[in-house]
Amino acid sequence: MHVVVNAAQSVDGKLATRRREQLRISGPEDFDRVDRVRAAADAVLVGVGTVLADDPHLTLDEEDRRVQRLRNGRPGHPARVVVDSRGRTPTDARILDDAATTYLLVSAATTEERRAALEAAGAEVVAVEPETDDGHVDLAAGFAALADRGVDRLMVEGGGEVIYSCFAADLVDELHVYVGSMVIGGRGAPTLADGEGFTEAFPRLDLTDAERFDDGVVLSYEVRDDAS
Repeated sequence: MHVVVNAAQSVDGKLATRRREQLRISGPEDFDRVDRVRAAADAVLVGVGTVLADDPHLTLDEEDRRVQRLRNGRPGHPARVVVDSRGRTPTDARILDDAATTYLLVSAATTEERRAALEAAGAEVVAVEPETDDGHVDLAAGFAALADRGVDRLMVEGGGEVIYSCFAADLVDELHVYVGSMVIGGRGAPTLADGEGFTEAFPRLDLTDAERFDDGVVLSYEVRDDAS
């Protein structure tokens, strides 16, 4: 599986305010770029925190791209994936409509009753085993389950905890970061990669492109095989 992480951050590396409020960092040109990246993916993944905070739809904006996918024998929209260890996705979340297949990666912490309710709401619940020591979904096992379901190219859109976990599990192949011309600040504001943080071995990247969009810049990287 090829994993592409895409995110938008301020110049000080924040994804949102300390209140976790949805914030417009990029503009129309970058929105169109993100739509193109989505159109090339088999599935788009976010963490449950993003679902709870933003209630995203994660479908394509441009009808022409949806039509082209259908012409190529693919679903009109990429599948949607939520990393949701405890099954906290609301049953009325927009991501559970019938616009596209939605996979919820859950751990043993999600009860059978809750799994049934989510399936009734439209989700395809994927129980990932074994779970990590802290009861969270093991992303490597989760990604393998997605690959078994035909996902060859996965786009990860955040948030910071999920992105960190992807890097920690050595699952990322590409990173694209839109850096907006603004400062957000705040010790508690989410960053590109939250989680526990790295202290010894650090993921290393090769810068492959830098391109201006709107009043910001998109930095594109490939992830090296080695860490230091």
